[in-house]
Amino acid sequence: MPTPTTPIQFAKRCRPSVISLCLLSAFGSICTLAASAAYAQASDAVSASVVINGQRASLRKSIAAQEKADNIVSVISSDDIGGLPDKNAAEALARLPGVSVQRDQGEGRYVTVRGIGADLNAVTINGALVPSPEASRRAVALDILPAGLIRTLEVTKTLRPEQDANSLGGTTEVKTLSAFDIPGKMLTLTGGANYDQNTGKTSPNLGLAWTDRFMDGKLGVAAGISLEKREFGSDNVETGGAWSGSGANAKLGGFELRDYLPVRERRAYGLNLDFRPGQDSAYFLRSFMSDFSDDEVRDRLTISNFSGGAVAEDATASARAERRMRQRKYTQTISSVVLGTEQKSRHWTLGLKAGASKASDDTPEAINDARFRGNSNFAGVGFHNSQVPQLIGPASLYEPASYSLNAITLQQRLSEDGEKHAQFDLARKFDLEHFDSTLKFGAKTSRREKTNDTNQWSYNSSKSSSPNYWGAGSTSLKDFVQEPLDYQLGRIGNGINPALIRARVAGLNRDAARMVLESNLNDYTMHENVDAAYLQNAFDFDAWHVLAGVRMEHTGFDASGSQVSGTKLQAVTRDKAYTDWLPSLHARYELDRHTSLRAAWTNAVVRANFSQLAPGINLVSNTEAVIGNPDLKPLKGANLDLGVERILGSDGSVSAYLFYKDIKDFSYSTNLAGTAPWLGYTSASSYANGDAASVKGIELAYTHTLSMLPAPWNNLLVGVNTTFSSSSANISRYDSAAGKTLSRKISLPGQSDQIVNLMLGYEQGPVSTRLALNYKSAYLLEMGSDILKADQDRIVDAQKQLDFSFAYQINQRVQLVFEASNLNNEKYYVYQGSVPYNAQYEQYGRSYKLSLKASLF
Repeated sequence: MPTPTTPIQFAKRCRPSVISLCLLSAFGSICTLAASAAYAQASDAVSASVVINGQRASLRKSIAAQEKADNIVSVISSDDIGGLPDKNAAEALARLPGVSVQRDQGEGRYVTVRGIGADLNAVTINGALVPSPEASRRAVALDILPAGLIRTLEVTKTLRPEQDANSLGGTTEVKTLSAFDIPGKMLTLTGGANYDQNTGKTSPNLGLAWTDRFMDGKLGVAAGISLEKREFGSDNVETGGAWSGSGANAKLGGFELRDYLPVRERRAYGLNLDFRPGQDSAYFLRSFMSDFSDDEVRDRLTISNFSGGAVAEDATASARAERRMRQRKYTQTISSVVLGTEQKSRHWTLGLKAGASKASDDTPEAINDARFRGNSNFAGVGFHNSQVPQLIGPASLYEPASYSLNAITLQQRLSEDGEKHAQFDLARKFDLEHFDSTLKFGAKTSRREKTNDTNQWSYNSSKSSSPNYWGAGSTSLKDFVQEPLDYQLGRIGNGINPALIRARVAGLNRDAARMVLESNLNDYTMHENVDAAYLQNAFDFDAWHVLAGVRMEHTGFDASGSQVSGTKLQAVTRDKAYTDWLPSLHARYELDRHTSLRAAWTNAVVRANFSQLAPGINLVSNTEAVIGNPDLKPLKGANLDLGVERILGSDGSVSAYLFYKDIKDFSYSTNLAGTAPWLGYTSASSYANGDAASVKGIELAYTHTLSMLPAPWNNLLVGVNTTFSSSSANISRYDSAAGKTLSRKISLPGQSDQIVNLMLGYEQGPVSTRLALNYKSAYLLEMGSDILKADQDRIVDAQKQLDFSFAYQINQRVQLVFEASNLNNEKYYVYQGSVPYNAQYEQYGRSYKLSLKASLF
């Protein structure tokens, strides 16, 4: 029998550059070791524990939940979340069919469902809407939710009338732990450490979950806490799309080398109470709070103002160079409380629920930009490699003495988003002669308030404006630097010390340095009041299960902000109201005991992003303006889904779904110059509703344990899902030269034509291991300054990420887990128009995590 190799010994033997190949080649050996370990494991209790908490059990739970749902859903149980190195809820969701994730500095943040971006989808926690902490968006960055505190994640792809209609792609429902989910009391403790290859730093994490029942089992209490700290780094080079020409004539007007050193901390707490005095009566309290902070220092070397305007690859010219630094810590907090009851009396079921959720994004005074400019332009500056530009230039570019202080900008921001709601649901079951029916109706009222307050100060070198002068003393960069930066894409120089920057402006006249425009333009208050009612009927006859109904939503909206012209401020207010009727039909037909056909026709209505609705107007000059548009119409979607599902044994399934979404009043950025009232303007940036947009595609999924194979291969688990989709949206703007409105078609931002998830797992005895690959094809990130020019579009290149996990059950109560993320060292690359032209390139490296999970009882 071979001598087992621990995950730590294995990782040490494999060089980081080839560790992914080592893991792939070792997968068969791991399976053999698993079989040997299982054979040597004599305790039935340990084996039972592995089965209960393993991948097979997770598959069964997910399949059962999806099969019994009235509508089309995809589900991940907590066991599945813990089985892969998913740092947060977004990364766990990315493994579902039709779902992809947009990453920020290597971590999953925003979830796209069936080609629809995160701003047009909804997130709920225990049934309560999760507002967005970010000032400009509706999207909820799901990296704020640690995976370890979640019981289940469910993506609803077709909405029932009883559900809020505020998602075009899907609604993500987060459910936290209940004491009645566990057969008895439970106390688990998880502790571990995460190693980041890019910085060489190790960070801790800790989790605790407890459930118990009291009062003869009638009162259930569940509590959890999750604490995580992650120190890591990323290296970036970007042009911002400063390209002109193409091919041999392509030239670059400037670029930046950026070094990021963030420290992210997550603290999440949950407390759920359930009181069930009898079979027909239940009361519950669901509470959850997550606190996420990002403390980041960003150093950069900026190249601009080439003589001649731009340079070709490997050519050189004189250029301006600046050393710049940003240091800020923001804290995003999400809290949710839901109180409710369910009462049953013979054929009647009454549900009452009230809840409140709040999200905030608090950035205390940050160094928004500390800028040191070269004492003179540098000669012989250029670049090599259009995809990952490498700086060409003299040694003086990296010498701190070559730069002097140019400007210091400070910023403070607080955005808040709160929602309160109350609802009732009343259902009546009918046992009729030829079919069973459940009639249900209800109403909901919701009140949402979104606010943003920004303050900004600027200090510059002009002694003529003495209130903005930063005081006496050295202005040379050499007196503000610290140790050299570990930048892996070339060289930047020494890092800038944030404490020395703050010391320079401490005690100066803040009122005189306050920037009036920047401190008022983005301030706003918005209210969305939604009153809804619905009626639906679900009935079963023969092999059919049908749910039909309609939802009515009445929305009242008002917004207040400021119009800024120079230093003059004028209040701007808007309000409107509208009503939407949203019918839906869901049908499931059981071909046999294991196979079903599904169809759904649903409708949804989603309000535009807050940044688009903000009523602020900035009259920059007599020919340039930036205008919000609170009069934007909401987006309306009509969705058609057709599919087939088949259950394979007790822990497998295969499915195929066709989907089509017709979207009206799609919103996008545009230029209103040349149209009333902006006839004399050359630039009037605003937002408009498009005529139409659509998404169509197919989802294919297969998951199974290969128990039909001979040992030891009968313990393999396979999961494959892929989504093929395409989208189209019409956008337009008035063209002054042509004297008419011009248009073109684009793909929806965030929509990948193909998403693929591959999983190979092995589970036997005390061993559970998985290797997973996530792939998504290129997608449109945003359009350029001229929305009609496709060569200005910013496209995120195709991405794939390979992850690995290995869990060993030491005994009945203790499990050791090794996880490795981004084994293939995937990069984030955004190009302008076509692949050779960099807009942004960023690399993060691999990370490894070792943790111990203990079940104390």
